[in-house]
Amino acid sequence: MDISRDAKRAFQLQAYGPALAIEGVALVPLARHADDGGSLTELARLTDGRAEGLEGFTVRQVNYSELAPGTIKAFHLHVRQTDVWYVPPGDRMLIVPLDARQGSRTEGARMRVVLGDGASRLLRIPPGVAHGVRNMGTTPGRVIYFTDLHFSAEPSSCDEGRLPWDFAGADVWEVTRG
Repeated sequence: MDISRDAKRAFQLQAYGPALAIEGVALVPLARHADDGGSLTELARLTDGRAEGLEGFTVRQVNYSELAPGTIKAFHLHVRQTDVWYVPPGDRMLIVPLDARQGSRTEGARMRVVLGDGASRLLRIPPGVAHGVRNMGTTPGRVIYFTDLHFSAEPSSCDEGRLPWDFAGADVWEVTRG
């Protein structure tokens, strides 16, 4: 069978393989235990602040954030801090990490990761990887995140900077169609 010229120009194969990975960004699956009465997810098992499955990461602060439906919070960038994010399974958040580290093996690479959406996973985001989030749900979305540095608003010690929300292109926040 042959397809029309217009269709041939627009045609592309859909990728079903693994998504592009950014060096140091890791998805850590978590066990979710459910019974008739609900569920339990163990977010971290700590020994002296170090979390099992997150080698080299010591928890210094735990934060909770809520986003209104459709809200985009992006892009955050830390020079020294590692973040580890968790979105409850009942929420649906699109996370976009972008490698802003000059000279990194994956410099300029971007990923799209949906957290929540029925799954229990942690997302590790190393320093120099800009990241943002969009609440894809119709209710407020929640993010619980661990950091290995204490937050400081003091300019001399603050480790949080910003890039524009559309730094990776406005289309990165849209639902993938196809």
